[in-house]
Amino acid sequence: MYAKLVFRNAKRSAKDYLVYVVTMTICVMLFYAFLSITSSYYAPDIGIEYEFTLASDGLKLAICAVTLLLLFLIRYVNNYMLKRKQREFAVQSVMGMEQKTVAWLFFAETFLMGAVSILIGILLGVFCSQFITGMLLSAYGRDYQFVWTLFPDTVLLTICFFSCSLLVVGLFNVRTIRKIKIIDMLQAEKQNDPHIQKSRYMPVISILYTAFLIPASAEGISHRYFYSDPRFPVPVHIMFWGNIIAPAVSFLLGVVWCVMRRKWSFSRYILAAAMLSFVNIGFAASVPVVQSAYMLSSGEGVRNSYLLFLLVYVIFWICCAVYLAGNLLSEWKEKSPEHKYRGANLFFFGQIISKLNTTAKTMTLICLTLVLSVFLFVTAPALTGWASGYLEMRSVYDVQISTRYNTVYETEDLPKDNYEMISSFLDEKNIAVAYDCTFNLYLPHQEDFQRRVKWEFPVAAISLSDYNALREMLGYEQISLNDGEFTTQWQTIVTEEERSAFLREHTAVSTDRGILRLAQDAYHLESIGQFVYNSYTDVIYVFPDNICSGLLSVMRNRYLKTETTIPYREAIALETAFAQNYPEMPDDGNGVQYYIRTSTQQINSTIAGNFVLQTTMIYSAVVLMVICLTILSLQQLLDAAHYRYRFGVLHKLGLDRRETEHLILKQLAVWFGLPVTLAAFVSVIVAAYFFEAIAAQISAYIGAGVLLMQVGVTVCILVLLLICYFIGTWILFQKAVTE
Repeated sequence: MYAKLVFRNAKRSAKDYLVYVVTMTICVMLFYAFLSITSSYYAPDIGIEYEFTLASDGLKLAICAVTLLLLFLIRYVNNYMLKRKQREFAVQSVMGMEQKTVAWLFFAETFLMGAVSILIGILLGVFCSQFITGMLLSAYGRDYQFVWTLFPDTVLLTICFFSCSLLVVGLFNVRTIRKIKIIDMLQAEKQNDPHIQKSRYMPVISILYTAFLIPASAEGISHRYFYSDPRFPVPVHIMFWGNIIAPAVSFLLGVVWCVMRRKWSFSRYILAAAMLSFVNIGFAASVPVVQSAYMLSSGEGVRNSYLLFLLVYVIFWICCAVYLAGNLLSEWKEKSPEHKYRGANLFFFGQIISKLNTTAKTMTLICLTLVLSVFLFVTAPALTGWASGYLEMRSVYDVQISTRYNTVYETEDLPKDNYEMISSFLDEKNIAVAYDCTFNLYLPHQEDFQRRVKWEFPVAAISLSDYNALREMLGYEQISLNDGEFTTQWQTIVTEEERSAFLREHTAVSTDRGILRLAQDAYHLESIGQFVYNSYTDVIYVFPDNICSGLLSVMRNRYLKTETTIPYREAIALETAFAQNYPEMPDDGNGVQYYIRTSTQQINSTIAGNFVLQTTMIYSAVVLMVICLTILSLQQLLDAAHYRYRFGVLHKLGLDRRETEHLILKQLAVWFGLPVTLAAFVSVIVAAYFFEAIAAQISAYIGAGVLLMQVGVTVCILVLLLICYFIGTWILFQKAVTE
């Protein structure tokens, strides 16, 4: 009997459960799709030179951690269904059914609809997982083939996770229903949310923000040692004093309002505080820019402190903007009677203002979450593109053996080995070598050997013949030098301004074998590997061979290119064997530091790490976006019962159906538009600031055109997701208020 009742209620309430089913289906689909590639049955064709285990294990942990956020969404959607059906629960209780039975029937209904959602979500997840597989194969440079596959362990994990989630949330619902009084259930639809003036969230935030301004201003004062030098240019002084005065003025504003709060409304104080917080944002954001532009030596700690301040300023500004939205709309309504009484605007203003006043805290959290979601979406291609481009600079050789003399204190201990064990290992594995170059790196002056201060290591030099051998390995043209000349080789990351400044100051170089003049072809930018350069330098000198023969050799490297790619297992075995004979760090901390890097291991670990990072960021962004849009949608649909009577009155007063639909459209446009527009505004500024901070990396490793195309595709996906939620809410809302 109860089973028939559960199925009948579920069928009759299918429309009410639509949002519940859609939300649960999306959650299941995302979980299965992203987790499917971690299945033990998943065996993508990425070649013997790669190993996917690292990416698989890391991705599984990341997805499971992010998926915990879905528990909040499942709980929220269940609460929505509970509120929608309270009147039905009350009627059943009045007719004689025990509240305990009513609660368990609702549990059975939600679990049944959840089971349907899990089934549909897994089927859709199979389709969605093809896009994840396409991303993976593209990352490894493989062709994609569409394959329908169900992975038993992923299906089982998905069913277990969401079944347990439904069980836990359902038990909470049972407990809640049993504690609600019948009279409260009957009057649930008539209850209104508390007015925002009774909420303490904004005053508390203001107090915490005002207290935070004290250490923010003190931090600026504590850095006077770095910035108070009068020889600094004007922008440095503006940045320094701005980060002291602006927080101090904001703090004094809070103190003055506390004294004069009877004469000065809280809304006006928030407006002034928001304007000052915007000024604080500008000064805090200028710190990393000014530090980089003028190469200030204040350290990473100062930069990190002001980035934290910047985050707090942005959060407070968003809180103020959402809080003031209802007040500003109220003032505009009162000061514009021509708009207030036009058509159904009076009703429209009442709906929006009352809702904004009672849900400002929720809207603020939604806006902040949307900013985080958009930031994850937009920065994911930049970070992964940066890592991929940097990989191309690092893995130009199949085997790289490099040394560092940072912990060598006697010239007799400098490296002189030819690393013959590498040749023996490759011969044993039948791996043919196409190019092989063993070379030295020299110091212009022998006394430079004692320079070990960070960022002050001397620029190393390479002989012309060895440099040309490396260029030949990489397919570059040979270069030549006249007697008494030198040229330079640069890392790609160096900006043109930095390179030009260095060359202007080094038109001549003094060595132990005489003075060399800068050649007409003064620099070269082709990538020749990362470990050619000395520690903390981005340039090497290229000297004639006769000059290098009389200089001190401090590093001895060997680079090889093989005719075929080294398989992954052999690459790991080679690195292990080399490390046993040539450790990266000597046991006593005194000696040569040896490094071996194979392109197989570098490419595999970087691609795996990139894929885990990109997938986790995209999955997190989608989950956060779905949570926000679902909450925005459910808050409007939950109030549809209140609005049904109001729209009915308007209809009796002469408002036709077309005008009603237009009014609903305007209301939803404001409700969705406020947090989305505010989040988009903040996200654009934050993303632009982030891209400007890594502009050199974008130019060197990604390319502005490629990045803009990737960001454009991401924005289109977000807009499409927003449109789908908006249209779905609009349709359901119209049906709810016009029935």
